[in-house]
Amino acid sequence: MEEKRYGEPIGADDYEEPRCPLCMEKPGDEEHIHTIDMRRVMEKLDEYLARKDYGAAERHLEFWLGEARLGNDKRGEFAVRGEQIGFYRKRGEEDKCFSCVSDALRLMSKLDYEDSVSGATCYVNCGTAAHAFGRYEQALEFFERAKVIYDKHLPENDARLGGLYNNMALTCVARKRYGEAHSCYTRALEIMTQVKGGEPERAITLLNMANAVEAEHGMEKGERKIEQLLDEAEDLLAAGDPLAHPELAEVIHPGYYAFVCESCAPTFDYYGYFLAAKRFADRAKEITEQLS
Repeated sequence: MEEKRYGEPIGADDYEEPRCPLCMEKPGDEEHIHTIDMRRVMEKLDEYLARKDYGAAERHLEFWLGEARLGNDKRGEFAVRGEQIGFYRKRGEEDKCFSCVSDALRLMSKLDYEDSVSGATCYVNCGTAAHAFGRYEQALEFFERAKVIYDKHLPENDARLGGLYNNMALTCVARKRYGEAHSCYTRALEIMTQVKGGEPERAITLLNMANAVEAEHGMEKGERKIEQLLDEAEDLLAAGDPLAHPELAEVIHPGYYAFVCESCAPTFDYYGYFLAAKRFADRAKEITEQLS
């Protein structure tokens, strides 16, 4: 959701077999690759972010970026750069964020990922970063590149397409292209309705749609539609709680759900839904404390 609507020490035992600069391969062994375990990287990153330990999260990503480089693991380096783009975007650190964008695009070319799903996901990350720092035309260029690739390689009900359309819509609203934004939001909802565990993302989309209605028509003229969107968003967000609904636990991480609740609460508050705002802010705090 748009930011204007609001009023984020590592132990050696966290890792397996760290690479040592003194143990590098000899000249001529450049083709040898020692891959990093991105699953483990992400699990630990999620833990740090759930606890809001951003310093540890940053050091964690820097550590594994170094490990990937030492191991000549370009794919791992590319994956870590993608996570850093999102991390620095959320932290509002523009220079660091776009340094990672440049490195990610360089690695994409080196890995020949320009027409791959991985490459498209990188374009989405880059576009989201560009939007966050007001580079709207650049953001739309990245999103359009991603859309061409996703349309070619993904099924129509893939959650990644839903995320892409939601991000495209946000940027269209920022450029006052409301008709295009509405079409993108509608498509995002259609896709995420078919995805198990898509309730939090649908709630986000509905709140973004409320913001778009206000931006285009004003609060008074758009009041009825805004209330309709917020009511539906409130119901969906409650329905997507993985701790209250165990059947969703395998597809919705509690830390992610807490982040969504925390992100949505200010928008409910902005429109006068004070009980909903408090409910989801308290839920985010409760889950975060449980994960700490």
